[in-house]
Formats: sequence, C-alpha cells, structure tokens
Amino acid sequence: MESVRPTLSRRHEAGASSARAMLLTLLGEFVLPEDGTAWTSAVLAVFERLGVAEKAARQALMRTSNAGWLRPEKIGRRTRWQLTPAAKELLTDGAERIYSFGPAQDWDGRWVLVQVRIPDTDRRARHVVRTRLTWAGFGSLGAGLWISPHPGREEEAARVLRDAGAGDDAHVFVGRRTGLSDTRAMVAQAWDLPSIEAEYERFIAEFGEQVPSDVLVRQLELVHAWRRFPSFDPALPRELLPARWSGAKAAGLFADRHERWMADSRREWKRLNGRS
Repeated sequence: MESVRPTLSRRHEAGASSARAMLLTLLGEFVLPEDGTAWTSAVLAVFERLGVAEKAARQALMRTSNAGWLRPEKIGRRTRWQLTPAAKELLTDGAERIYSFGPAQDWDGRWVLVQVRIPDTDRRARHVVRTRLTWAGFGSLGAGLWISPHPGREEEAARVLRDAGAGDDAHVFVGRRTGLSDTRAMVAQAWDLPSIEAEYERFIAEFGEQVPSDVLVRQLELVHAWRRFPSFDPALPRELLPARWSGAKAAGLFADRHERWMADSRREWKRLNGRS
C-alpha cells in the first residue's frame, strides 16, 4: 500500500518550463503507456537531446521521487524508476484532460455562478480561490463573482471554497442567463480571449512542420506545449467564441501531429529504455 500520495503544484500542472515539468510530460507520454518503468540512462539520454544538463535531469528525478511519483529500484549499479500506483492514477487523469481538451460541445445554456466574500487580510484564501477557480476554467466578473459555462464543475467550485475556508461566506448557483447586456460582452469581461488566441497562434506556428528531425523530442515538445492550455483556456462552448477561433485549429493540429508521431516516438523510447 502506498503511504505517500504524489503532490502536483499548479506550476507543474500548467506545464512550466523546467526539467521536472518536462519529466512529468515524459512520464505521462512514454512511461505510463508502457510498463511504468524507466532506466536513469534512458531519461538522461532524452534530456540530453532536449538540451537539458545531466545535473538538472538527475535533480528532476530525485525531486519527482521525493514528491511520491517514482520509486527507485537498484539493479546492480543501475537504477530503474517505477511509477507509484497513485502517480499512475494522476497521470492517467491528466492525460485524459490533455488529449481530449478543446471547445465544449453540446452546451445547454446553463452557467455556474460563484459569489464569495473573502476579507482582504485573508491572502491565503484569496489566493486559493483565485488560482484554483481559474484552473477550473472559471472567469471573474470582479468583486468575488465567478462564472463558468460548465455546470458539471459546480462540485469542484464548492470544493475549492471549502478548501479555502470560505464556504460559510459563499454561494454557488447553476442557472440560465437572462441579463440585459450582451452575453459576449460578459464573456470578454471574464476571460482574456485575445491573449488565449495569441497563444494558440504561437502553437500553430511552432508545430506546423510535419516531418521532425527527432520525432521523440518533437512529440515531447508537442505534448509539453499543449498541456499548458487547460490551465488558462476555459474551453468555452463554440457559441461563446469568436467565429474564427484559433483554438479549434490548434486542437486539430495537436491531434494530427500526436497521432502521426506516436508510433515512431514510442518505438524510439522503447529502444532507449531497453538498452543495457
């Protein structure tokens, strides 16, 4: 039985540019679908091709192990790292979110509305509510008012408020909007869609090539770049998005490239991880 449950900071969930964040991408993309193990030599070989120093790669392995994601096993003079059961669960959940991410489908027109009062002096609670509701795709209309077009996230919002200790001064509603102003104006106030679209445009420009020189590295970079989007794109229904939303094109590009490169990149990983 596992006594340590992996910890996952919001920074790493968002795909921050660090050796440990890239290691988590590697674990989810290559180690999880295989037998859940990776030799140190294989990880170092991949990181060398990514341009990451050996010291940083080894530190990433140790910190990820200390966080409860990996269990080391000494075999002679070599070390093989094994995903813990809890890490497999979290990586599976993360992979499902990353690979299926895109604009919401079949919206029924309902919204989740969160109203919460937090004293200015309670900085911890304000930080928890702001970061975790944003991560869950909620947009702020100011003055402790948050909205989301995903009714299924009602429970997640309530959990965030309880964890922040703000549940006694909060209200969560699910309903339809009947406001006098334009819905798109409300959406523009709650979310910075132009900035999000600019990120999608950069993604499209970066991964437009179809024949990478190093398919394993390119697959890792593709997934690593894409995994950032669920952290700041609320996945709004198509009815609430601009007519020519770059996110739809980027999602199609990600799915196409990921599928094209999958077999060759996994074959290369198995070769590296199977070397004696």
